[in-house]
Amino acid sequence: MQILFAPLQGYTDFDFRNTHNAVYGHIDAYYTPFVRLESGGTFRPKDIKDISPERNTVPRLVPQLIASSHDEAVTIVTMLANQGYTEIDINMGCPHRLMTIRGKGAAILSSPEKVADVLSVTNDFPDITFTLKMRTGMENNDECLALAPIINASRLAHVTVHPRTGRQQYGDEADRDAFDRFAQACDKPLVFNGDLLTIDDIDAVTSRFPSLAGVMIGRGLLANPALAMEWRTGETLDDTRRRALLRRFVAELRTAYEARMQGESQLLMHLHPIWEYLYPEMAKRDRKRIVKSSKLAVYTRCVDEALR
Repeated sequence: MQILFAPLQGYTDFDFRNTHNAVYGHIDAYYTPFVRLESGGTFRPKDIKDISPERNTVPRLVPQLIASSHDEAVTIVTMLANQGYTEIDINMGCPHRLMTIRGKGAAILSSPEKVADVLSVTNDFPDITFTLKMRTGMENNDECLALAPIINASRLAHVTVHPRTGRQQYGDEADRDAFDRFAQACDKPLVFNGDLLTIDDIDAVTSRFPSLAGVMIGRGLLANPALAMEWRTGETLDDTRRRALLRRFVAELRTAYEARMQGESQLLMHLHPIWEYLYPEMAKRDRKRIVKSSKLAVYTRCVDEALR
């Protein structure tokens, strides 16, 4: 069974992915935050930089695209193929309003004809392996059932399902019953995504759905970067070992960011977000001191004190 590292905008850039792989590993594939087409048919320079093969050192990297039409998807896939990618993920799960008001991400799930239009891109590039990441619906968890015949007819290696609606964002619990209903209607290999925060969570999902092709983990790995390592090896790290690896991880990530950032402010803007989830056992006052630090020396001292 595969363990896939979910893409998270603002967190899992190429430096984060490379550093996680070097320190923790045990991930079968890392997924990039989605690449999107801007007005005028251009790409964001940050997206091009993030998927650039020379900046990525993980063994298997899968770029993700988001689109609302076949033609838009073709443009993005063509660019990714020119970069040398032979495996591409299609995003139909992003719940954020910036995307959904444009009919992208989870919003497309309410329109079977648009889902079919975007997925038809898989027929235009026979040498590329396509996968799909989706939610169970935009408005309700059964919207996915009407999409199952379209998905079954598409050339997809697997489908990753996050069993929440777009309207729910990340609230409420992931609905495993909704996943089960879709699993009975979908004939593609399935990957479960959502609320996999602990080894027990992974075990519960793999026990209930023994035929899973894999699990995709996002916030669980942001909180505990060793989660995949622990599940793979069967060894739960004690706090001393956990803190030691965290010290190495944040130090190497800082070094990677320092190599391309200009000034303390820009560096801290990239370092602060990882502490939104990282090491949840940390005292709230210590976390607040880290994320509020305005000087690199203060940040360094606070991190050292929290992880000593």
